[in-house]
Amino acid sequence: MGFRSGFLLGLLGWVGLLLLAGTAFLWAMTTDGLGAVRLVAALACVAVVAGLWNHVRRTNVELVRFLDALRFGDFSHNFALAEQGSGFAEVAEALNQSIGKMRDERQKLSDVNRFYEAVLDDAPTALLVVDSEGRVELGNKAARRLLVRHRGVRVEDFREYGEAFANSLGDSSVGRPRLVPLMVDGVPQTAMVSAAVVHRLAGLVRVVAVQPIQSELNAVEIAAQSDLIRVLTHEIMNSMTPVTSLAHTAVNLVARADRGEDRDVADARSAIEAVARRADGVMQFVQTYRQISRSPKINPREFQVRAWAEELAAMFRASDVAAGVDLAVHVDPPSLSLDADPDLLFQVLLNLLRNGAEAASVHGAPPAVSLVFSRTKGGRTSIEVGDNGPGVPPALRQDVFLPFFTTKEKGTGVGLSLARQVVLAHHGSIALESSRAGGALFRIVI
Repeated sequence: MGFRSGFLLGLLGWVGLLLLAGTAFLWAMTTDGLGAVRLVAALACVAVVAGLWNHVRRTNVELVRFLDALRFGDFSHNFALAEQGSGFAEVAEALNQSIGKMRDERQKLSDVNRFYEAVLDDAPTALLVVDSEGRVELGNKAARRLLVRHRGVRVEDFREYGEAFANSLGDSSVGRPRLVPLMVDGVPQTAMVSAAVVHRLAGLVRVVAVQPIQSELNAVEIAAQSDLIRVLTHEIMNSMTPVTSLAHTAVNLVARADRGEDRDVADARSAIEAVARRADGVMQFVQTYRQISRSPKINPREFQVRAWAEELAAMFRASDVAAGVDLAVHVDPPSLSLDADPDLLFQVLLNLLRNGAEAASVHGAPPAVSLVFSRTKGGRTSIEVGDNGPGVPPALRQDVFLPFFTTKEKGTGVGLSLARQVVLAHHGSIALESSRAGGALFRIVI
């Protein structure tokens, strides 16, 4: 009622003014000597007609402006005729309340979207989005940290991380998670890859989740090996302890009985002494391997690599295997620092350098070993120990890290297994490849 009465009163007012202006204009036209009055009356008629037209259409103009703002998603506007006496106060209030509610809903939706975007971006699992045309988008921070070596957005560009991984991105099937080899920082790892199809905008995309699990697999493997070694060494020591004791007792008894007069007694003495020596050797062997069952405890601290590497090189050159072996050390950048246990890592690298020197010394060419420190694209530290020896056949490169496995005639199979445990304790990785010189190359990433 207020809307209609207010608008009607305004309309009647403008019509009344128009009648007055028209009457004045006609009177001036019929009366001589009123030229100026005629002009003023004519202008008044025009002004009143314009005012009447504006009164009739301004609400529609404002309404169109308001609806255009809604159409383009601009919720900052209000219906502006509530206080202009047009009688549209009720309409203005209703429209302004509606747009206010829409503004609040949009804000809530924006807050929810920002929350889920933050959850997605900070998720610990790397997420990749593959569209129907084969374009790959790194969906969150974990993906951008993990996959830093490629250039491009096509599936083929991701072959940098391994053929199997690229094929898993191009595979349109959606099924159970599967294990896929993945090259990260030049080190082969295993990742669990799963995919799901979701709607995005006007089409369907595949969301591929990539979770490296090599560290978990390594932890399980090391734990299994440690348990096995612990049981074996315990049982062997329990069995060998009385044998060793009895063997030494027998050695003492036969030694007292052997007066050099009876050849059979001398032979028996020789045999029992051999048994005692072998029993001691077995006990020493078991004691050596018991250390593999104990996980190394690291005490990490940040240190400058260059000075530490120079000390390592000096220690290597002073060793018995370094004679005639050339050692090249390279640190890039020179200011490189490393957060690790310097003592344990020192021993690991010294053993690797010694192994490389021994291998290179028997290969024929002038023996040489190298030690290279660098920063990976992912922000980690890469340590490479290479030599120009005969190398390790590809079929044996995974076996060399197993306890008891050795390719050296007098090796114990302890060194590389302990090196792997130390690296894994640093949440790092170690792999064996071929060096540019044709020998072995151990790459550690921490």
